[in-house]
Amino acid sequence: MNEQIFSLQPFPSNESPPNLKISGNIARNGNQLAIRYMLEGDLKEIVIFPPSNAPSRKHELWKNTCFELFIGINNSKQYWELNLSPAGHWNVYRLDGYRQGMQEETAFQNLPFNVDNQGNSLVVALNIDLDKIILAKQAIEIGITTVIRDRDGKVTYWALTHRGAEADFHLRDSFIIEL
Repeated sequence: MNEQIFSLQPFPSNESPPNLKISGNIARNGNQLAIRYMLEGDLKEIVIFPPSNAPSRKHELWKNTCFELFIGINNSKQYWELNLSPAGHWNVYRLDGYRQGMQEETAFQNLPFNVDNQGNSLVVALNIDLDKIILAKQAIEIGITTVIRDRDGKVTYWALTHRGAEADFHLRDSFIIEL
């Protein structure tokens, strides 16, 4: 098993980010991938939708508070974007290259994950079988990100690293975790 801890940083901007900490861990065991995000701080200042009675696949989750995971195959332009809403909604997209050919990844009909909101912390945990999209022997590169929308409507972008002049989670050189 290959496991790593992470801490996300807000994109430097004129907007001061909310007083938050986003950290977690990610592990790959064979082709099983597990990620756990922990959001800590003054969560009542953040837009966090309550859990849905019927979580489903939805588009444009990144317009509100959303936890994201980017998975790329080493030495390939192809990658996947996973979006996880604290309300339980989700989506998985496949891209052919940098922001090219984006379409829903039909290999996944559901993406069950857990959300635990304790008031001053929020934990989002996902276990996913990558057999549906890649081979266990393929090395992968990971980008871990989060979009935070505060109660005033301001959005901040959090990532392992920010490599562009603007916040851009799709830049492959920001997929810095190798598993």
